[in-house]
Amino acid sequence: MSLNTRRALRGLALVCALTLGAAACGSSDDGDSPENVSGKDIDAALKKGGKITVWAWEPTLKKVAEDFEEKHPGVEVDLVNAGTNDKQYTALQNAMSAGKGVPDVAQIEYYALGQFALKESVTDLSGFGADELASSYSRGPWSAVSQGGDKTYALPMDSGPMALFYNKKLFDKHKIAVPTTWDEYVDAARALHKADPKVYITNDTGDAGLTTSLLWQAGARPFDVKNKTAVGIDFKDKGAAAYTGTWQKLIDDKLLAPITSWSDEWYQGMAKGTIATLAIGAWMPANLASGVKSGAGDWRVAPLPQWTKGGKASAENGGSSLALPTASRNKELAYAFIEYANHGAGVQTRIKDGAFPATNTDLTSDKFQQTKFPYFGGQKANQVFAESAARVPADWKYLPFQVYSNSVFNDTAGKAYVSDTSLADGLKSWQRKSAEYGKQQGFTVHE
Repeated sequence: MSLNTRRALRGLALVCALTLGAAACGSSDDGDSPENVSGKDIDAALKKGGKITVWAWEPTLKKVAEDFEEKHPGVEVDLVNAGTNDKQYTALQNAMSAGKGVPDVAQIEYYALGQFALKESVTDLSGFGADELASSYSRGPWSAVSQGGDKTYALPMDSGPMALFYNKKLFDKHKIAVPTTWDEYVDAARALHKADPKVYITNDTGDAGLTTSLLWQAGARPFDVKNKTAVGIDFKDKGAAAYTGTWQKLIDDKLLAPITSWSDEWYQGMAKGTIATLAIGAWMPANLASGVKSGAGDWRVAPLPQWTKGGKASAENGGSSLALPTASRNKELAYAFIEYANHGAGVQTRIKDGAFPATNTDLTSDKFQQTKFPYFGGQKANQVFAESAARVPADWKYLPFQVYSNSVFNDTAGKAYVSDTSLADGLKSWQRKSAEYGKQQGFTVHE
């Protein structure tokens, strides 16, 4: 649905409602969203022109910004890399607290969006008609930007439905079947390491993102946002038990390479064949192609192993949105850019440059699904990714202080990888530390 044909919707009145640390509230400027924003209002703003500042680290947005400026000559897009993920969030919160220097558009990962949405420091885009775009996006990303409710705090930029990337050459060499369940995954880990003690099924030194994704797939729902002042944290459900029970075997038997993801050693391990698989988001192919060039033709993609035989659940791992801070003074131009980048022509530009889409039209298109990946031996890997995206449960929630919680993961749950602490006890410690912080910030925390 284009901006020209979208009906005018309600205006918004968003104010800072809850303090979260030193940088909780938005700017002291009037952050209310304009009333009755229509396609004509957007067109008028584009015709008038102006400058918007976009904070983002995602590289494919550079071409999108250039194309947007070319299409709208009166508009200037200042694309600023204010740091990746938590570094940008700190800068963004500081700017909001100071009431100056807030960008018009901000890239915010799905796990971090809740802390800005709950504080109402990002605009509910429903007033621009963004809520009518819900069916355009896959379930996981849309659930994140809507926070499981009836508001739209951002538009999905990309997604990370999970899959199992595996070194086929290595599995074939040792005559080991590609695992379809996590129990089979443990068996494969043992078989690989027995055949060659230098080979590990995967690496893991404690990763909050991987842990939450696997919990998500296992059916665990440890986090709950009950309202603006109350949250729940509980790792005692069956899904959490399934995850800890399985992963503990890998830890106990020393079947996980003690290598941190994204390090030089990590890339070298995949190149040398000592790291056999990765359970990770669908955005990974470009990283393998550039960082593990010698593995071209050796690697393949398979569906994520299941917690129960015959299961069909998946999860998201990573992904970002573009949000409109309430302090923006150029909301119409900012929203026009967001929709262009995440729902308009910018989507195809980003896909061409290697981004993985969150848009259903692209995920299900014949062109997308028939794309052959030379790196994966000509495999049509997008078919695996698209199927994964359709199987992501939409009821997962993150805490409104998930950025903080993730930052203390290695000091709590991560102890299970380097001590006698069990993973189940590590998650309890993570729960306690997160709950303490939540209470300090004024939340009622149910455990």
